[in-house]
Amino acid sequence: MKRNNILAILLLTLAFTVLGFAVMGYHPGAEDDGVYLTAVKADLHPTLFPHDADFFREQSQATVFDGWMANFVEATHIPVAWAELIWQFLSLFFILAACRSIAAQLFPEKRAQWAAVAMVSAMFTLPVAGTALYLADQHLHPRAVSTALILIAVSRILGHKRWQALPLLILAIAMHPIMGVLGISFCFFLALSMMELVPLRLRAVGSTAASFMPLGWIFDPPSPEWRQALDTRTYYYLSRWAWYEWLGALAPLLLFWLLWRIASKRGETPLAHFSLAIFVYGLFQLIVALVVLGVPALARLMPMQPMRFLHLIYIFLCLSGGALLGRHLLQAKVWRWAVFLVLANGGMFYAQRQLFAGTEHLEFPSRASANPWLQTFDWIKKNTPEDAYFALDPRYMAAPGEDYHSFRALAERSTLSDAIKDAAVVTQVPSLATIWENQQAATAGWANFHLADFERLKSQFGVDWVVVSYPPPGGLPCPWHNGSISVCRIP
Repeated sequence: MKRNNILAILLLTLAFTVLGFAVMGYHPGAEDDGVYLTAVKADLHPTLFPHDADFFREQSQATVFDGWMANFVEATHIPVAWAELIWQFLSLFFILAACRSIAAQLFPEKRAQWAAVAMVSAMFTLPVAGTALYLADQHLHPRAVSTALILIAVSRILGHKRWQALPLLILAIAMHPIMGVLGISFCFFLALSMMELVPLRLRAVGSTAASFMPLGWIFDPPSPEWRQALDTRTYYYLSRWAWYEWLGALAPLLLFWLLWRIASKRGETPLAHFSLAIFVYGLFQLIVALVVLGVPALARLMPMQPMRFLHLIYIFLCLSGGALLGRHLLQAKVWRWAVFLVLANGGMFYAQRQLFAGTEHLEFPSRASANPWLQTFDWIKKNTPEDAYFALDPRYMAAPGEDYHSFRALAERSTLSDAIKDAAVVTQVPSLATIWENQQAATAGWANFHLADFERLKSQFGVDWVVVSYPPPGGLPCPWHNGSISVCRIP
């Protein structure tokens, strides 16, 4: 490939990365970043979080992500906030670069290849049916890094360089074990599909690493406390899925089956192989998920979230759909491309502004926030002792305007467990279930707490600070407040 062509590909990929990033927004410390960003900060500053490290440390032990990020920060002397932003952008760039490489091996038309990239870029925050996932998160997540590695591995297999895929998949597992193992599963079916055109040659596979993780607690009897935490994640239960979530799970399999048949008839062999691999991978993983989520004896496997195999399928659905759109509809018509880009990106941008309505769309490190919750967290980080132990409304992340930002990740202080993000951690780490349940019981009825209730928390857990609404309950000395939130000491 000529140098000018390589440069053009890089610049176009960079342009779509910028566009996708601008549309999806950037929200460090939100949702899952409450675990991963907190773990990175704890690695860099071990004196932080002396009271509650188990609520992020146990889960983060399954990945090298936090250690890798901490080493990057220490080696480059780039502040952690900027390092996270840099790697978020690079993750998106490599995802799109890998998608372009895959599309180039499936679709000969340039317009189809770039339409595939444009579609994936616009759909970064497309929800994956019933799994509580997006194609990519609005903050740096090890899943995004793992996804980029998996997609590059897929492009290597399509390019008949399958041995180059192996180290990439190993790194993907190290970064995010569940997604990495699912990536290996798909790459296995892809490699197999490329060996024979006849689908019957895809023999039944007795087992796959994507169906389980070797954890010793799998067959232990689930505790009531663990079950309580599990019940907060409705997407674990297929019986609770809405009809449209089932449609979102099954329709892509049908579409790739149809694409396989059509591509085979037209002699588009690479596309036929690719579509067949997606269909067989999806069908196999669906059977595995139905067994894991439907057999009571396997309840401890439910947090492995086997339905998340749909994540890769949705990426490939956007890639293939965009490419076909570029081939048959957009073609070389500039006005059609303009309408497509405006509609796709405009719709997703609007959805993100509704989702994070109380926060700036791009939360850059150097930008002061107008969000009262983020102002509170920033004051706490700068003005309270590192060993301070806080209590908040256990459902504070769901408060109006809070937008699911993590207190631990942004205030950098210990806190009693919450009822939203920490509940998800408990499903992954059952040993925390009793601690979590005790703290949830102690903070139940938070909206009606008075001084005696806060003193009880201090006596029971050692909590010495609280975040409450403004004006605060009587008797609490509060060194700071804004128009809606107070930060107070427990006397």
